[in-house]
Amino acid sequence: MVKQPVSVNGVVRWRDVGLADDTKHEQKERKMVVLRHEIGDVLRDVRQRQGRTLREVSHNARVSLGYLSEVERGQKEASSELLSSICSALDVPLSSMLREVSDRLAVAEGVSVPDTVPQEFSQRYGRDLGDELAGELSKDLVSNAI
Repeated sequence: MVKQPVSVNGVVRWRDVGLADDTKHEQKERKMVVLRHEIGDVLRDVRQRQGRTLREVSHNARVSLGYLSEVERGQKEASSELLSSICSALDVPLSSMLREVSDRLAVAEGVSVPDTVPQEFSQRYGRDLGDELAGELSKDLVSNAI
């Protein structure tokens, strides 16, 4: 690290320059992720995929329409009880909603998310999708080798 003189209003101060300065600059450029925005986006996406209205979900969750709207827009920080009530009204497990939020946060932070098939999914459809995909992959490799 190197010291560099910097003059501000005639007063000379010394500033550290070098690797540490570059790191600080990169950290400033990283966008801050707000958890309530991601939660709201996921809740809105789930509701819209189901083709349901805010009014319907707010009634089923016993939450005011305006408050639910503010939660979806990321303007209000929802309590765990409220999130549970909204997820119940959407017929979505709270854990699934939070997993989706976690995946979105990981992407925003630049963290790689492992691409796996949940065990419940493969059990629900009665076959091991991992083995099926591995079989298809090996067939493709053999056909490309020939």
